[in-house]
Parts: sequence; C-alpha cells; structure tokens
Amino acid sequence: MADCLFCGIAAGAIPSTAVADDGRALAFMDIFPAVEGHVLVIPRDHHDDALAASEDALAACMALAGRVGRAQEAALGATGVTLLSCARPDGWQTVFHLHVHVLPRFPDDGLVIPWPSAPGDSEAIARTAERLRAAL
Repeated sequence: MADCLFCGIAAGAIPSTAVADDGRALAFMDIFPAVEGHVLVIPRDHHDDALAASEDALAACMALAGRVGRAQEAALGATGVTLLSCARPDGWQTVFHLHVHVLPRFPDDGLVIPWPSAPGDSEAIARTAERLRAAL
C-alpha cells in the first residue's frame, strides 16, 4: 500500500533499525519506545490489522515476535515480555498495518496494565461466551 508507513519500512523506502527479517515478517526498533528494547514486528505484505490479516501473516508475526522476546530476555536481561497488537481505532491502533509490539519487561519499568483487574459476573461471562461461540 503506497501510503502505509510500515509498507514503506518493509520495502526499504523508509529507514528503520532492523532487528530480524525472516522473509515473511520484519522486526525493527520502535522509534517511540515505551521501554528500552521495544520492537515492532510486521508482516512484509500489507494487512490492515490482526482481524483483517491472513492466518499465515498472523503466524509469521507471532513466530518472529516469540524469537524477538526470547532475544530480549537473553540480551537485555528482561524478566518478562509483553506482546501487544491493537486492532482498529477503538482498539488503540494508530498505524493501520498489522504490527505486534514486543516489549521487554523489567521490574519497576513503569508500564502498567491499562485496565483494572476485578472479577466479572460469572453468568454474564457465560452468556457472552455463548454469543462468541455462535459467531465462530
């Protein structure tokens, strides 16, 4: 896609700091890092987001994200990794090309979960699960 930032990076037309490239997916440093070592993984072909992507594109991104996360633990001493992919504006997506944030995590790194953790109503959960099963 001609006007897509990440397509430009995948094509080499826009500079980036590459970390890994397996031919199907590309990993590069985020220029707005949430923490040191923040990497983005994208499929080389354009998919708007994880919901619009092919299973092959999703698999390629997650396989490379896993490799990058293990490298973050080994090379940076990360004690955990957060994988995050946002889909659509209401899902916090801002660049409309499938991408996975691979965030190395460290004790007291300042990142927080963006929603409160509280138990839900078990009957409401069961009703929602039924609606989702029907849609699948």
